[in-house]
Amino acid sequence: MINRRLVAASGLMAPILAASGAAADPADDAQANKALVRRFFEEVWSTGDIGRRDDFLAAGYRGHMAGAEAPIDRDGWTAWFQGFRAAFPDARFTVDDLLGEGDRVVARLTMRGTHAGPLNGIPPTGRAVVVTGMSIERIAGGRIVEGWNQNDALGLLTQLGVLPPPPTS
Repeated sequence: MINRRLVAASGLMAPILAASGAAADPADDAQANKALVRRFFEEVWSTGDIGRRDDFLAAGYRGHMAGAEAPIDRDGWTAWFQGFRAAFPDARFTVDDLLGEGDRVVARLTMRGTHAGPLNGIPPTGRAVVVTGMSIERIAGGRIVEGWNQNDALGLLTQLGVLPPPPTS
């Protein structure tokens, strides 16, 4: 009969567990998830490369956007993203901070771009904008399965001249 405690204590199972992923360090998963989210903003959002979508978003993706009545699916995200890129074709995202724990990654972001196309009924202004925001992504199976996004829409509308700037004291 095999003494399981002796085998475990001897370290003989460590290579087998490591190869199977059973003994994976949760910190490694958090690092992989953070790297995935960073690449998503660098390789898709900042380039407009919609062809990379499926490398990052799971087939069952659900996106929660501030002000939206209901979550959007992956095709809804694609339509929204194409509209965003038409409005800001030169948009570039800077990942200012990434925090990861378990299956969630929080990204603090800055977008810089020029308003060159219509945006929700606002005709192009040609103005350069800087917009900050935060995104929480839930990762499973190496893909983003759910996301929550908040952006400084008030600041964007002010920069576009749609709203007056806040009063100064």
